[in-house]
Amino acid sequence: MTANGDHIVRLEFTSAFEMLDFVQVVSDHISRGVGLDEDASHWVSVAIRESVINAIKHGNRNDASKHVFVEFETATVDVPALTIRVRDQGEGFDPETVADPLAPENLLKSSGRGIFLIRNFMDDVQLQRAPQGGMEICMVKRVQAQA
Repeated sequence: MTANGDHIVRLEFTSAFEMLDFVQVVSDHISRGVGLDEDASHWVSVAIRESVINAIKHGNRNDASKHVFVEFETATVDVPALTIRVRDQGEGFDPETVADPLAPENLLKSSGRGIFLIRNFMDDVQLQRAPQGGMEICMVKRVQAQA
């Protein structure tokens, strides 16, 4: 817990798809705790799942000796929000070079929609090379005020 009452939860695990269910349980628990409704929690979960799959498959290239780091940070001051960071230990890439999944030549491809979907599910998404190496995606989902 931080000084202002916010919480940070950090997970670190090897590049194993078996960890996806565990990450989802943590995500669902934290999403509910910060006040996200069922719909928002579902889409946050999908975004995290896509991010972790990308970290394992594309970032770490299924190398079990490389780790994935997931950090959840809840903010309750002003607008309650959940910030999630997912980092791999791969070579990294230039986010500008990711193909547009809506371009006609890409519509029938079986992959390449993860980052596009994440950008649509979350309120803010930043992709960058991490100072520690690898790529990091930082995603924010703000809690909508109940009408």
